[in-house]
Amino acid sequence: MLPVDFFIFLQIILFLFITPGPPRVVIISHSLNYGLNRSVWTAFGDISANICQGILVVFVIGTFLKDNPQALNLIKWAGILYIVYLAYDTYTTKSISIKSKSKNLKSKFSFYRDGFLVAGLSPKAIIFFGTIFTSFIDFSGNYFAQFIILMTTYVLLDFTTLMIYGFAAEKVSVWLKSNPKILNTISACVLLIIALYVAITQNY
Repeated sequence: MLPVDFFIFLQIILFLFITPGPPRVVIISHSLNYGLNRSVWTAFGDISANICQGILVVFVIGTFLKDNPQALNLIKWAGILYIVYLAYDTYTTKSISIKSKSKNLKSKFSFYRDGFLVAGLSPKAIIFFGTIFTSFIDFSGNYFAQFIILMTTYVLLDFTTLMIYGFAAEKVSVWLKSNPKILNTISACVLLIIALYVAITQNY
């Protein structure tokens, strides 16, 4: 049996996923600079963080976060600082020509970590799980089964849209890679804009 208003839930998360946020900007940046094959680990990090957030908010700390908005502010600024760090890391990354055969030293774990921390330190995602997500669960029934259905749907759609963003970015990068320093600068600037946007618009 599907959770309450399951198809409304689908519409909400699809709208959420097609709206560019920090995780999508990060995977675009990684895909532009390193290619989609490596950036898939960024997506794995993102969905891993979302699963952890869902479990923690729904089953453990949901009430605490509602009663302590200052905790969300701390998470918000930690996320902003990490995005700024990613912007710096992207800008200072050694430029590699499209003709170069050398491999970048950034590890799979680094991509995974970036995706996990950017998504995990997003107050917007935590609020989503604490408010919108839980509103589609009937806690008088088998809420664990409902949680599994909703979370599986969320993760599959999140991963799919991240890959679409990454694929599109990789295609665009073909003509940008002839001047990789410009590519790094553009990616870093977009990350800084996202950090500034989060700082100004997300208040708790």
